[in-house]
Amino acid sequence: MTEVMQISAMEQGLQGCPICTSVGSAEKTHCNRCGSKLHAGWANSIQHTWAWLATSVVLYLPANFLPITYTRFLGKETESTILGGVVTLWEHGSEPIAVIIFVASVLVPLSKMLVLAWLCLSVQFGSNFLLPQKTRLYRITEFVGRWSMIDVFVVSILVALIQLGNVMTILPGVAALAFAAMVVTTMLAALAFDPRLLWVSADKGDRV
Repeated sequence: MTEVMQISAMEQGLQGCPICTSVGSAEKTHCNRCGSKLHAGWANSIQHTWAWLATSVVLYLPANFLPITYTRFLGKETESTILGGVVTLWEHGSEPIAVIIFVASVLVPLSKMLVLAWLCLSVQFGSNFLLPQKTRLYRITEFVGRWSMIDVFVVSILVALIQLGNVMTILPGVAALAFAAMVVTTMLAALAFDPRLLWVSADKGDRV
């Protein structure tokens, strides 16, 4: 059986547009079809991804363990964290909402950080293990990450709606800001990562 030689697009003088997926000359700086900026691979992509990822990990702890809301009811103030809110919802019979908030606010950000760290390490070590699955996992991670803002949305709605003077007031806590910053930094980490590096490092490993 004849062995098929694998040649990258750049070796053939071609590159794909990351927006409209059209293929054009590697010498072009902008896509002829949609006008987007073209690049053969982002410089320092892994370093930028690690930087954003480290920032999101630092923000993850205060986002989940510091108070996200302060509730004043009849002069008495109570505070609630994300995990505390999940427990409270579960104890009051709102199991579906508790599960949604736990998954979106705790599991999804943590899973996204672990996936991005795994992908960065795969590139740095030149691993060619499960490359199609890794690429698919990256796309899923990039898509679901933006839906992790559910807690910030809930807090914003509560703060806007529940302002009953001296009877009851809900104020956002420092965790709300940390959580929003964490989501943004994880999104930036995903955007900074170039999934093509997975295949480039594998190609180099195959040719050694």
